[in-house]
Parts: sequence; C-alpha cells; structure tokens
Amino acid sequence: MADFSHDGGLWTARLIGAVSGAAISLAYLLPKDRQEAAMRFLTGVATGIIFGGSTGLWIAARLQVATSLSAGEIMLMGSAFASLCAWWGLGVLARVFARYGGRGR
Repeated sequence: MADFSHDGGLWTARLIGAVSGAAISLAYLLPKDRQEAAMRFLTGVATGIIFGGSTGLWIAARLQVATSLSAGEIMLMGSAFASLCAWWGLGVLARVFARYGGRGR
C-alpha cells in the first residue's frame, strides 16, 4: 500500500493529474461557451484533487499493479481518471437536462 503523506511531490502529481484529466475532458466533450468550459475545468480539477488518492488506489488494486507503481504514479493516475470522469458524467447530464429539462414549459 502506498503512503500518501504530506509530500510535495504527491501534491504535484495530484495537481498535474487533475489538470490533465480536466483538459482531456474538455477536448473529448467540447463546451458550448467559455462559462461552461471554465465550470467544467474547475470541477474536474477539484474532483481530481479531492478523489485522486482513493481513485488511484482503487484502480491500482483492480489492475493488481499496486506493488509495481510508486505513490506518485498512483496519485497521478487516480487524479487524472477522477478528473476525466467528473465531467464525462456531469457533462452528459448537463446536456440532457439542457435539452429535455422543461424550463419554461
């Protein structure tokens, strides 16, 4: 099991993973305007920072590679994955509710 202490390298890996995942999510599901892009990017970064450690440990355990990866690699992988998934789910829901939400009906 990896030791996620208050190491600066782990925070750097967490931030790089979160920003990378958020940027990739913007490229795959293009935003309609700047406000949506900013909201999606910040949500992705926050999700990656908050859930990066636990997501990385979960992925490493599922793939049975926890002993082969360093703590920084696990953190980077988890932050990027959590950040990417945050707006895949929320972005799709936002588009569905925008289309079928029923405002003004």
